[in-house]
Amino acid sequence: MTYKAPLKDMLFNIQHIANIEEVAKIPGFEDAGFETAQAVLEECAKFNEGVLSPLNWAGDQNPSSWKAGVVTTTPGFKEAFKQYAEGGWQGLQHPADYGGQGLPKTIGAACGEMLNSANMSFALCPLLSDGAIEALLTAGSDDLKATYLDKLVSGQWTGTMNLTEPQAGSDLAMVRSRAEPQGDGTYKVFGTKIYITYGEHDMAENIVHLVLARVTGAPEGVKGISLFVVPKFMVKPDGSLGERNDVHCVSIEHKLGIKASPTAVLQYGDHGGAVGYLVGEENRGLEYMFIMMNAARYAVGMQGIAVAEMAYQKAVSFAKDRVQSRPVDGSVKASVPIIHHPDVKRMLMTMRAYIEGCRAMASGAAAAYDASHHHPDAGVRKQNLAFYEFMVPLVKGYSTEMSLDVTSMGVQVHGGMGFIEETGAAQYLRDAKILTIYEGTTAIQANDLIGRKTSRDGGQTAKAIAAQIEVTEAALLKQGSADAVAVAQRLKAAREAFVDVVGFVASNTKASPNAVFAGSVPYLMLAGNVVAGWQMARSLLAAQGELAKGIDAGFMQAKITTARFYADHLLTKAPGMRDSIVEGADSVTALALDAF
Repeated sequence: MTYKAPLKDMLFNIQHIANIEEVAKIPGFEDAGFETAQAVLEECAKFNEGVLSPLNWAGDQNPSSWKAGVVTTTPGFKEAFKQYAEGGWQGLQHPADYGGQGLPKTIGAACGEMLNSANMSFALCPLLSDGAIEALLTAGSDDLKATYLDKLVSGQWTGTMNLTEPQAGSDLAMVRSRAEPQGDGTYKVFGTKIYITYGEHDMAENIVHLVLARVTGAPEGVKGISLFVVPKFMVKPDGSLGERNDVHCVSIEHKLGIKASPTAVLQYGDHGGAVGYLVGEENRGLEYMFIMMNAARYAVGMQGIAVAEMAYQKAVSFAKDRVQSRPVDGSVKASVPIIHHPDVKRMLMTMRAYIEGCRAMASGAAAAYDASHHHPDAGVRKQNLAFYEFMVPLVKGYSTEMSLDVTSMGVQVHGGMGFIEETGAAQYLRDAKILTIYEGTTAIQANDLIGRKTSRDGGQTAKAIAAQIEVTEAALLKQGSADAVAVAQRLKAAREAFVDVVGFVASNTKASPNAVFAGSVPYLMLAGNVVAGWQMARSLLAAQGELAKGIDAGFMQAKITTARFYADHLLTKAPGMRDSIVEGADSVTALALDAF
């Protein structure tokens, strides 16, 4: 089965949740209104449906391979990447000064979802390049920008992010890779980096590695980490490629999922030292790397939505075709397609509601990002930045955990056939698992939500979001339809649960950290559930308005029904989650360690 982009839902969000016409009032985005969004998304859909989606199953069955330091990607990937680069897709959100199109994230995020639905293993290569571009734009010298950005933005070269080492996973204070200054402005880099996505491949002329390492004599811990550009091939003054640098791929991993994406072990400096160039200032590498990490965390959230969408499409297709059992109401004496059965409908509605809720949440976050970076008013920028930064762990954490539920449900809808690899349903579940792990596990997102995003400001940002939710509740009650009133009631209960938990976190993080962090992931899931539910409530209001105008009645009624389902079946979990967080910490920590 090939992918069909959900363009109507994406454009609905861009218009009604992200308010693209407001984004288009920001200087530099004047030409990026709804018509532009529609044209770009339609073109993007053609490429992903026609070129990348047919390669997805092939990549799972015939993954990237390594031999004597050389990585060969799945047949067709190299040609597809050439088309991707020539189509200008790598530069979609990047500045026109470096050959990009300078479009807002509001549009780019939807294109990223399509790319990942069509072929997540392929999409990881441009995702890492995006991060490298962001880091260089923020902290790179004029020379580094001049040397690398045009080629990265065009897709002629690709980028990587090198954090993890065999002894240093999430704790980057343990990084041991070292960089020795050479006196001419360059450094020699030595060390081993693992889990490097597209660290070696055959799809581009050069690979630009961004590497965390310690300069000789640097302080211990995270304060002594610097960031370096280490190219696979040295770049001559005229921009052409020179000799091979001393960085080599010594193996690639054999993985549960995303098999076509080569995950490399890279060795730096076995033959005298890899030449590296400092990004920004010494000992500020972690700060710069977090620029890449934040871009990547949002993008991984989009991957969760993307793989869930593909699992949903496949499950719906199977449920319409698979004939099994008579209906429980006896309305037909013969067996019927399983989509007639209430529990199959429940599973499909759950999948659909989760996806639409997370997609709307991510679209609203993208618009906040655009305003936070480009709006002329400093106050508006600050307000939107606080909102966007609160959203990043929700988009990453909630959407990826959601994708595990949805892809598992997709297998369940297929029954025994879902457990058979040849149907393809299992690939989405296997691919989804990494999303809750890389770019910071769900627990790390939850720690971020508690420490940096909630307790640091005494819960003020979270409470401001709750106040916006309350405004939506009032609008639902004013709208007055049975669906709107029912959603308002569910949303109110969920918001109150969220506010209770925010108060608990803000009041107890310093005094009782174990009690708060025992509920950190449940808090993340509660917050994601409530914010996604809020966006579904906003969607219901927008769809009611469009329905009243007679616009696309079938789609709008489906949106209203899905929003009502989200409120009845998913938002209703919030009060119980509140109880487990606020009142259940003791039972998490009570059991003696030797009793496990």
